[in-house]
Amino acid sequence: MLEGLFQPELVQIAGTVILVVALGQALFSVTGILRRSHAQKEHLNDAREYLRSQTRAVLREAKRREDLFEHSWNGIRKFEVSRKVLEAEGVHSLYLTPHDGKPLPPFHPGQFLTFSLRIPNQSKPVIRCYSLSDSFGKDYFRVSVKKVPPPRDRPELAPGLSSSYLNDEVFEGDILDCKAPSGNFFLDLTRDRPVVLIGGGIGITPVLSMLNALCETGSRQEIWFFLGVRNSREHVQKSHLERLAAEFDNVKLNVCYSDPIPEDKPNVDYQHQGRVGLDLFKQVLPSNNFDFYICGPPPMMNAVTEGLAQWGVPEDDVHFEAFGPASVKKKPADENKQDGSAAAAFAVTFARSQKTVTWDGTEASLLDFAEANGIAMDSGCRAGNCGSCITALKSG
Repeated sequence: MLEGLFQPELVQIAGTVILVVALGQALFSVTGILRRSHAQKEHLNDAREYLRSQTRAVLREAKRREDLFEHSWNGIRKFEVSRKVLEAEGVHSLYLTPHDGKPLPPFHPGQFLTFSLRIPNQSKPVIRCYSLSDSFGKDYFRVSVKKVPPPRDRPELAPGLSSSYLNDEVFEGDILDCKAPSGNFFLDLTRDRPVVLIGGGIGITPVLSMLNALCETGSRQEIWFFLGVRNSREHVQKSHLERLAAEFDNVKLNVCYSDPIPEDKPNVDYQHQGRVGLDLFKQVLPSNNFDFYICGPPPMMNAVTEGLAQWGVPEDDVHFEAFGPASVKKKPADENKQDGSAAAAFAVTFARSQKTVTWDGTEASLLDFAEANGIAMDSGCRAGNCGSCITALKSG
């Protein structure tokens, strides 16, 4: 007899009854509070809205994971360039739709696509990673690519191989090979902590994806968006950013021009003259209690991250994306030997090429070491993010 009282269904019903009674008591208490205090009523409304927003965020994340499981893919998938749009000087956005017509998986805002590009006169596909520059939930993926010029101090060098190809030789209707979205630099939409999104030049792409996602999901968290470019000629998605700042009162737009042209109007085209950095943050931010997301050229990211550390921002609150340069790889040989010490030398054997070469610590990575010795290896981001250069260690 007693066993019947503890059947799972009865326990569940009993639990539901208890919960309903408790909610009724809570509602009765709340009603009394509301009668006594208008201020408490406002506070309760805020709490209710917070709970609703958190519930929506959790449900969105659950739906995202379900769709990801259903629609993601392994290896290469073919995409058609359905649109190609000139965004700024030397920058095109490619709108990519799946060639097989199947739905796209969701992704975390801030992640990237890995491309396998069949560039003419190249002996094998060129692997490159480009950040997604729009939010998820659409029938396309978008990447925005800047044609990388030669270094200013080496004008005789060729411009970026893959960026030149995508800007100059890829057109609407062409087919590109891509891997599924990936990357560890992304915004967690289930968190409601205020955020600072920082983009430098074409580094705007992942933080623009984050901004779009926050606005499109109805987030009410405080959003500060900083963009640093030279002038309006490099200002990607200018009208779109201005529209978001006008439409959403929780979006605070701060655009910095370091070298404005005569047509650029202060407080119209840009808010600040100079560069994005600690001095500006201290000037406009109410505190340093934010999650910071940063993407831009290495000098800018180094300056910003060092500045935030000086300001006392915890390291765990600073998130950044870094991709290696496409054309020139700087060798840290001189830096490695400044202290007079020498790295231990040992032999490294590459099984596929059957070459054995001596590692002396001169190169910054195994990828650089292989390439310096004429050994071809797949690579993409050159920063250890995309996984294209992963290789097996057989022994040692």
